[in-house]
Amino acid sequence: MNLEATQGNDRNMDRSSTTQSSTTQSSTESTMDELIQDLQRRKAKAAQMGGDAKVAAQHALGRYTARERVDKLVDHGSFLELGILNHSDVPGAVEKSPADGLIAGIAKVDGRLVVVEASDKTVFAGTEGTVFMRKAEQVHNFAVKRGLPIFHLGEGGGLRIPDGMGADGISEKMMPMTLLRHNRAVPTMAAILGDSFGGPTWTAVTSDFAAQVKGTAMAVAGPRMLEIATGETVSDEELGGWKVHAEQTGQIDAFADDENACIALMKRFFSYMPSHAGEEPAVLSTADTGDSPDRRLDNVDALVPTRKTRAYDMRRLVRAVVDHDSFFELKPYFGAALITGLGRLNGRVVGVLANQPLVKAGAAGPDECDKATEFICLCDSYHIPLVFLHDIPGFRVGSAAEHRKIATKIMVWNQALAWSTVPKVSVVIRKSIGAAYGNMCGPGMGADFVVAWPTAEISFTGADVGVNVVYGRELANVADKAEAAAMRQQLVQQWEIDSSPYKAAAKHLLDDVIDPRDTRRFLCRVLEAACTQHGARSERRLANWPTGF
Repeated sequence: MNLEATQGNDRNMDRSSTTQSSTTQSSTESTMDELIQDLQRRKAKAAQMGGDAKVAAQHALGRYTARERVDKLVDHGSFLELGILNHSDVPGAVEKSPADGLIAGIAKVDGRLVVVEASDKTVFAGTEGTVFMRKAEQVHNFAVKRGLPIFHLGEGGGLRIPDGMGADGISEKMMPMTLLRHNRAVPTMAAILGDSFGGPTWTAVTSDFAAQVKGTAMAVAGPRMLEIATGETVSDEELGGWKVHAEQTGQIDAFADDENACIALMKRFFSYMPSHAGEEPAVLSTADTGDSPDRRLDNVDALVPTRKTRAYDMRRLVRAVVDHDSFFELKPYFGAALITGLGRLNGRVVGVLANQPLVKAGAAGPDECDKATEFICLCDSYHIPLVFLHDIPGFRVGSAAEHRKIATKIMVWNQALAWSTVPKVSVVIRKSIGAAYGNMCGPGMGADFVVAWPTAEISFTGADVGVNVVYGRELANVADKAEAAAMRQQLVQQWEIDSSPYKAAAKHLLDDVIDPRDTRRFLCRVLEAACTQHGARSERRLANWPTGF
């Protein structure tokens, strides 16, 4: 046999086979244009969410769709979606579950990179399936790993059926520990934009900031499930409406009349935050704030009356002290005897805790304690200095407070304060009485500076009560009522003299007694000094404390 001829014939056969194969393949393969068109078709279909009818139903409720919410939040054209081709892995649900009900991706908000997640109510009522939860976890982990703030736009009904059914289903759907142990590495902001049960609720109550649209509800389980499981009949509003969370639970930080305003609240809170725990919040220039650090409070006498029994609105003083229009109050209706909020002093973000004499004379109860603890943890975790403005007659005592563990709550507030390491400045405006003097960062509680106005009253109890406790029996033994009254008045006056700030200032237990008109100037100067070496950087000892109390 001729070997060369045989090999030549084999080569000819190979070429012939290759030619035939190529001809067959070219007749069945799609072109690049066709492949791209198929991809575009798939993505366009997913972008329609649950379909025209369900989108129309969402609009009929006066609510935006998830994709519209993302567009309202992020900078135009900045959204890069992840997982648009996702769908449910449950047989028969593929065509009904575009993106598996979660719109997620990377975007910019006011020029800053963020991660965004929005539950899609038009897909299985915004419930959470297997793919939904996998995507949410991976996007969250990426944000924490790369230092990107997270925005959650919430609405929906919690764990999806049948994904969570059975021992295997529920075993796979437990909340991943990574979502609970991120150590406040990045700021997290959540909005309740429609009725939310289960998942959106967990997200909101564990976020650094949560806002809610009035007319919506947030709860662990919805009224229908409650009625079936427990027999309780309750409306959405009674169960978890905005007033419930504003006044009773404190689980929501701010409230809005509509979705646009709610998203605006999220963006405003974000403006005070760093992008991640490795940096401080941005410091604005005087040109940006439009306010001089040397501005005097020339109308201070109109803001704070010298008569200690006369109430006034502490918010007016707070707004006068911080940079123009910079005060952003958190939880305004919860624990209302204590004001907490973010502002700026000479462009630097600060957290303000101030007693409110208009509510229970400024005396703190259990809710105020919880509110203070949560706020201190927030500020210390994100390198935000704390400013305390005292006008507190002490803690609210009595059986109602004791039954709500007021003693424990007072000490947890103290513990948070003791562990915090951001710069702290304390100013006694009118009174700071008893243990509350310490909780408001009095001497020995880690403040860089503690000062007082000349109007300050500092003591273990107020003059009237103190005289009754210490001298009550002696006064009762004075037969002449006029003489007893004169003696009591003299004792009260002496008590007030002893409670003035000058005795403490003389022993350098206070750093100074300042002119009230110089309060803003003083705060700006001492904060600059306190932040000279390491900025406002804290050791973040409170970053792994619970996000609610």
